[in-house]
Amino acid sequence: MAEFTMELNDEQKEVRDWLHGFAADVIRPAAAEWDEREETPWPVIQEAAKVGIYSLDFYAQQYFDPTGLGIPMAMEELFWGDAGIALSIVGTGLAAVGVLANGTEEQIGTWIPQMYGDASDVKVAAFCSSEPDAGSDVASMRTRAVYDEAKDEWVINGTKTWATNGGIANVHVVVAVVDPDLGSKGHASFIVPPGTPGLAQGQKFKKHGIRASHTAEVILDNVRVPGSCLLGGKEKLDERLARARERAKQGGERVKNAAMATFEASRPAVGAMAVGTARAAYEVALDYAKTREQFGRPIIDNQGVAFQLADMRTRIDAARLLVWRASWMAVNGKPFTAAEGSMSKLFASETAKKVTAQAIQILGGNGYTREYPVERMHRDSAIYTIFEGTSEIQRLVIARTLAGMPIR
Repeated sequence: MAEFTMELNDEQKEVRDWLHGFAADVIRPAAAEWDEREETPWPVIQEAAKVGIYSLDFYAQQYFDPTGLGIPMAMEELFWGDAGIALSIVGTGLAAVGVLANGTEEQIGTWIPQMYGDASDVKVAAFCSSEPDAGSDVASMRTRAVYDEAKDEWVINGTKTWATNGGIANVHVVVAVVDPDLGSKGHASFIVPPGTPGLAQGQKFKKHGIRASHTAEVILDNVRVPGSCLLGGKEKLDERLARARERAKQGGERVKNAAMATFEASRPAVGAMAVGTARAAYEVALDYAKTREQFGRPIIDNQGVAFQLADMRTRIDAARLLVWRASWMAVNGKPFTAAEGSMSKLFASETAKKVTAQAIQILGGNGYTREYPVERMHRDSAIYTIFEGTSEIQRLVIARTLAGMPIR
């Protein structure tokens, strides 16, 4: 087990500086254009593929960093560049992780390369879980997958929403209900291969922020996929369902806590995204306050501005520390006895909203215009308190954990 440390090693620093350079030189100059276009920034994704950032190998290296700091460090730097473009770059990782976590070696080797493509022909993938009536309440999921034993096929019907890359993806990973009596433990994940009949893009959402990231509904109308597209395989699914049924008879606490632990482990990555956006806005505000003069002196000399900057920096550093602690705990198998994963996501996401709003205030009228990036950063920051569990859900998780109550 790696000891918790606040000091990056030489290799981590090298990766951090490399990512920062890409974010500064490639992502940030393109941010305003793709925000206005509200389209997937394919040229930027292609550049990321050329240098090795948009690849499974890169994210696997960061994911298996024994200190736990690889992923949060990478997310912070990319989202420092721009949240919308960064989400377009890392969005495929959601689907890839789903396959890595649940798939067989053959499925991993077959499908993940098709999710990314290559530098000359980049592809994206989509992870489809949320539904119009099942966001935070995953037990309300209605998309059904029924096994056709005669043809060894699964038939999937339902509607997914808020799917990053939904409809434009080469490969879709779809979560569906296979046993409605087991709640979230009756779910399974399926690969929907390219060109499968019955899968279509529904509404594409015109969003307040992260506009360079494609978000849409995915309609599944009698989608048939081979039995080999069930992640993990039928035998493993049957064994898991049998265990879940037995546990349900004995009392469902262990099932609920296992699900909570899974969510807890993924939330620090979102917190790191929020830290990156907050840090970017803070740096713009700090530079502006040092150079903008009013009444014969830089505005940073005014206590009202200086104190805001002091609070912004303090919150950002505190948020990063919570994210790093939770990331280290997750990698090293430390139990989240006080919902530390939710703590990191809650505090970091709320920090991003507050810091970006303060940055606009420091820039005054200039901050309210699109000539300065803090306006876009403020719009982007709103998503962090919504996806991967709203701030209200994070508080519920933390409060119930502290009270020793089950998570529902």
